[in-house]
Amino acid sequence: MADVHTPEQRSYNMSQIRSKNTKPEELVRKFLFSQGFRYRKNDTRLPGKPDIVLPKYKTVVFVNGCFWHGHEGCRYFVWPKKNAEFWKEKIGRNICRDVVNHQLLMEQGWLVIDVWECQLKKATRAETLSRLVEDLNIRLRDL
Repeated sequence: MADVHTPEQRSYNMSQIRSKNTKPEELVRKFLFSQGFRYRKNDTRLPGKPDIVLPKYKTVVFVNGCFWHGHEGCRYFVWPKKNAEFWKEKIGRNICRDVVNHQLLMEQGWLVIDVWECQLKKATRAETLSRLVEDLNIRLRDL
């Protein structure tokens, strides 16, 4: 299937994609705050600059875009056909970087939780967010 945008339009669209403070991140943060959780955002002192850091729970949360982080088996992740080699390299690097950062954080004693963009769609949002709170409460009990 051919791209419906001109190269200039596609370039502009891609340039507008944010790496911080995305809608899925804001949704998770607002929910956690409403439940009484306090956190830091994008802490540069930790590997991978986690989206949400909950020091009291020694837990970090990454809110991942399905496309950018190669969410395997997800209906929202499809390998692009145009410029395929570039995208395989780019997304492959993102996946490798995520694995390394997760490992470093776990070695430092952090619980690492990934929340995928697709898990925040209306149909599964409530379940995803309640499971996140459950995981945090279990973590606090175990510390």
